[in-house]
Amino acid sequence: MSEEKLMSKKKPAYPISKELDEYLDYYNRKIEIPIHYEDLLRFSGSVAVYDANDEDTLWVRVYYPEFDRDEIDLALKRVYSIFVSDGSDSILQYLNVDYVDYCTFGNSKPFRIKVRNILNDNYTLLYVKKTDASRVYGLELEHMLSPYNLNFVIYENTLIEEHIVGIPGDLFIKNNLPECSSFDKAQIAKEFVKFNERCMIRLLGDMRSYNYVVVPTHDFDSVVYKIRAIDFDQQCYEGKLKVYRPQFFKENNVMVDLVQNKLTINSVEQYILEERSIIAKRILSWGRRLKLLLEICRKDKISTPENTEMLKTQLQELTGDIKFRDSKNMGEVLTYALDFVKRNYEDVSMKQIIEKKF
Repeated sequence: MSEEKLMSKKKPAYPISKELDEYLDYYNRKIEIPIHYEDLLRFSGSVAVYDANDEDTLWVRVYYPEFDRDEIDLALKRVYSIFVSDGSDSILQYLNVDYVDYCTFGNSKPFRIKVRNILNDNYTLLYVKKTDASRVYGLELEHMLSPYNLNFVIYENTLIEEHIVGIPGDLFIKNNLPECSSFDKAQIAKEFVKFNERCMIRLLGDMRSYNYVVVPTHDFDSVVYKIRAIDFDQQCYEGKLKVYRPQFFKENNVMVDLVQNKLTINSVEQYILEERSIIAKRILSWGRRLKLLLEICRKDKISTPENTEMLKTQLQELTGDIKFRDSKNMGEVLTYALDFVKRNYEDVSMKQIIEKKF
């Protein structure tokens, strides 16, 4: 199936509702910052950014007029202090804004900021984007239902995210995977199965290879590989269930082949069951906070009626759970999906939900 048919042409940005804004404020995700996304758009020029192999990264390095540069640099240093420290000005003298990059590829059109500590050359990357309710729900769900904590804040129409460290999936598949041992490839296949399941359960779409990273961690005499999502604006929007399963994007064909070649069907079933069990336990452990987020999401508009109707029908066919039939919006579809996992993670028949492609 082609990408054009699999996904919509353009997903709109949805505003932050009053209830979601109050939720973010309560859980310290809402902080006053001294710069807005629109301020960074005042650049006067740019040059393309190329990687070590002299290939276009689709980012451009932007430059500001002299009378704007000092003001923007100071504001970005203060953003860094607020985001990762106590918000005081005492550390500003030790910081330098090395560059501001802008990406015109994709929906969010983010800015990437490199802030460096001049005393030791350690640096932090921050991403500045426009706020989008879909992305905020995606970030919060990733924080609660994945193995990873996320640091992000919003202020009015501006969202700031901390960089997620790892090797972009497309680059890993091209440059690193061919050099991996047979043991490593089996481990990566296992992680892709778990990642595929995690995305489907919490309805995170569009996990093409450039929207996730592979994280290698050295452990004694071996390397442990994990897969992490890095783009969250396709949370609960599309109507086709396949959009929420990374295995159906052609960019991930190499990973799918790896699963088929390195894992048996029994192993795939086992890893799916493991992931569902872990997510069910996370749903229970987050308790009130997750329940409140889902209540807000059920009142919100983050997709179209057509997409909601399509997805709830496909999920009902997949799970046999008639609750999906009564879903009025994507918030309710998401709630029933997580509730299904929580209720059935120990006794659901895994064979009924594994696509033949695996």
